[in-house]
Amino acid sequence: MPVVAEKMPKIDLHCHLDGSLDLEVTHKLLAERGEDYNFQEFRKLMQVDPDCQNLAEYLKRFDLPNRCLQDVEGIKTSAYHFAKNAALENVKYIEARFAPVQSMKQGLKPIEIIEAVEAGLAQARGEFDIETGMIICMMRGMDDEFNYSIAKAGREMLGAGVVACDIAGDEESYPMSQQMELFRSVKALDMPFTIHVGETGNAQNVRDAIDVGAVRLGHGIAMARNEELMKYCASRHVGVEICPTSNLQTKAYRHIKDCPICLFMEHGIPVSLNTDNRTVSNTNLSTEFDKVSVSFRLTDEQIHKIYTDSVEMSFASDDVKHRLLSKWR
Repeated sequence: MPVVAEKMPKIDLHCHLDGSLDLEVTHKLLAERGEDYNFQEFRKLMQVDPDCQNLAEYLKRFDLPNRCLQDVEGIKTSAYHFAKNAALENVKYIEARFAPVQSMKQGLKPIEIIEAVEAGLAQARGEFDIETGMIICMMRGMDDEFNYSIAKAGREMLGAGVVACDIAGDEESYPMSQQMELFRSVKALDMPFTIHVGETGNAQNVRDAIDVGAVRLGHGIAMARNEELMKYCASRHVGVEICPTSNLQTKAYRHIKDCPICLFMEHGIPVSLNTDNRTVSNTNLSTEFDKVSVSFRLTDEQIHKIYTDSVEMSFASDDVKHRLLSKWR
């Protein structure tokens, strides 16, 4: 299976830019900005240990990468290598999600950050066989007015690189009930959105996200223990972005057998298989497919369905979707 996974075309719909930076490039960018690290120590600061204990420990690995995403050149270079590395493992389409607020510490405006990411992605598209989209992340814990301004900045480039928006952050402290009005406003912008929900066990967050208009759910694990909610999700044809390795590392579940990918598929829920954070989790999409395929003995038909469902639930244009479907052999 490993050779098959590496060679087959793949779609990554849930992948954070700051958690997926090229190690060597980031090491060099930080050195140019006055932060020189021993490379082996640097690697430990960028990637979680196999025995990572929780989400809080996992999130510490984002401190360094965000420090080289504070100027246009650093952002553009990082985005280029992000897409390049995905293309080299035969990922044909990737949606890069990022929170502009994390790159505003030195005065960049949200639109400047979004344009810099798109410049790097566009360069990679011109050099490699890959299509890209940007998902603009709002952050839990920020006030609605600020988050709405981030969504509006993304809306300015909708169709010009931006494909959707999202909200990430501490789901347990800031449940969906606090963000319903925000997403009603985002929906009024005619801005598509996915939402990080259900990662920490709160099924009500999943229900609220669907009700407010999310067409995809980031993780959605809490739904696996709720038969009625799975049926509701399937009836609305809401897709779920599955990220096995990162969920294991953050202890969202304890064993790969607890990953609900097949359970969701059995209930008619569209699923995609994703990396979440390629560098922080020390993974890629081939590894994710190998891990899930071996654990659940996926058939060729199931793997093909994951690919086609991923294309259909992507925020790509119809033309891009048609090209992606034609790449499956």
